[in-house]
Amino acid sequence: MTDTAATGAQDAPLKGLRVALFSGNYNYVRDGANQALNRLVGYLQRQGAQVHVFAPKVKNPAFPSMGKLIGLPSVPVPGRGEYRIPMLLGAKARADLKAFQPNVVHVSSPDFAAHRAVSWARARRLPVLGSVHTRFDTYPRYYNLAWIEPLLTALLRRFYRRCDALVAPSESMAQVLREERMNYDISLWSRGVDRTIFNPGRRDLEWRRSLGIADNEVVIGFLGRLVMEKGLDVFSDTIDQLVRRDTPHRVMVIGEGPARAWFAARLPNAVFTGFQGGKDLGRAVAAMDVLFNPSVTETFGNVTLEAMACAVPVVAAAATGSQSLVDDNVSGRLITPGAIHHFAEALRAYLVNPDLRAKHGAAGEVRAQDFSWDAINQAVADTYVRLIRQKAALK
Repeated sequence: MTDTAATGAQDAPLKGLRVALFSGNYNYVRDGANQALNRLVGYLQRQGAQVHVFAPKVKNPAFPSMGKLIGLPSVPVPGRGEYRIPMLLGAKARADLKAFQPNVVHVSSPDFAAHRAVSWARARRLPVLGSVHTRFDTYPRYYNLAWIEPLLTALLRRFYRRCDALVAPSESMAQVLREERMNYDISLWSRGVDRTIFNPGRRDLEWRRSLGIADNEVVIGFLGRLVMEKGLDVFSDTIDQLVRRDTPHRVMVIGEGPARAWFAARLPNAVFTGFQGGKDLGRAVAAMDVLFNPSVTETFGNVTLEAMACAVPVVAAAATGSQSLVDDNVSGRLITPGAIHHFAEALRAYLVNPDLRAKHGAAGEVRAQDFSWDAINQAVADTYVRLIRQKAALK
């Protein structure tokens, strides 16, 4: 690193920084994690850094990618063919790495190619930063494979301990990583929210009416990819409780995914908007009256922050991510994961009390103002620079 890059001069403060970023899904399926990675790369490039991204490539990606994208050999995930597992670095990637000569390596998923990337970096005494985007160790419980979680945790520990440092999207997730002894150098790479897209002014009653939702109906929203690990079973069981208690409400589901047919069968009266992006997504989120997020797999919870920015109160599982965003009984409710009865009670309180919805929604909007994308991404750049300095001091 040059002195200019280290001191953060006004002109291209990150000039001289060369990042090799490895991702299992950079842009072929749209989700919060890969959109955060693309935002990071865009920010780094604007600051003068060079970034080469190594990830599986497909014919029709979900969105254009930031940075130079080099394809990795990959295979479809069994039973979830829309996702791919990078298997090797491959000759093309190795040749690019040799020519590019990165001075830091960033791995964002614990796949086979990332393991090889870590070995490649360690052999050359290059610093490695690992970013944690999801609770991979919790996924098996949604597919009747909970018995494998201890083994998966051990494998993750081996991977993350080989990194020089980790960044986690929330303090609650960072604490979990410390407790599981994944690494001893863990800092925050939070998530931001685009206030031009997500704000209360995006609420559009005409659009709600076009979906068959009356102005006086109170909408419980779900936002996310429709996969079982997002807690679709808990969501639908909770809605059943509200129906049995004869509590008036409407359900609006924003998103697509392989479990859509299952979810639609469980919620026959729900409105499914399909995928929404950009300003359309902001309008859809602002159309909710309360967001229900029962997932325990998020490390941050982008959807929670987006709802808060729209002044929508949140009922969420008291798990990593949401715990760092929602103030219980101030901007929403944090409920023990899987506690169907308590989820239903929390939702019912918002459904019947418009003043409570307004009060907690306003508090959430105030909290959302703390999340600026540039400041958040600069924290990652600062970590790169620190690791490069530390590694240089050991040579």
